[in-house]
Amino acid sequence: MHDTALTTEFVFSLPRGFMDEAGQLHREGTMRLATARDELMLQKDPRVQAQSTYGILLLLSQVIVRLGTLNTVTPADLECLFTQDFAYLREFYNRVNQQGHTTIATQCPQCAATFETELPLAGES
Repeated sequence: MHDTALTTEFVFSLPRGFMDEAGQLHREGTMRLATARDELMLQKDPRVQAQSTYGILLLLSQVIVRLGTLNTVTPADLECLFTQDFAYLREFYNRVNQQGHTTIATQCPQCAATFETELPLAGES
């Protein structure tokens, strides 16, 4: 029997965190799976047409449904992220949208037991 439950939201924790204008640090967040509409909106956005690298900021702002106490994250907010946090979010986005989850099934080379393990992000051990 197949498990038909589909996980569409994934919790993350930024390595450094986003400091808002009030000085509050936001680290814990939730990202949803991207849709075709998210991708299509990028092509129509004049900011992306003017500067294609802006697309990732716009895309991340659409799929991050919560960051700390913020229920809306704007591209301008993401511009203020430390580069380590921005790289983390890009990789996290790729992981959940390409894999559909943040864990993989693996097998112990010594005892052959199978288990799931968290995929580390670049730089993690």
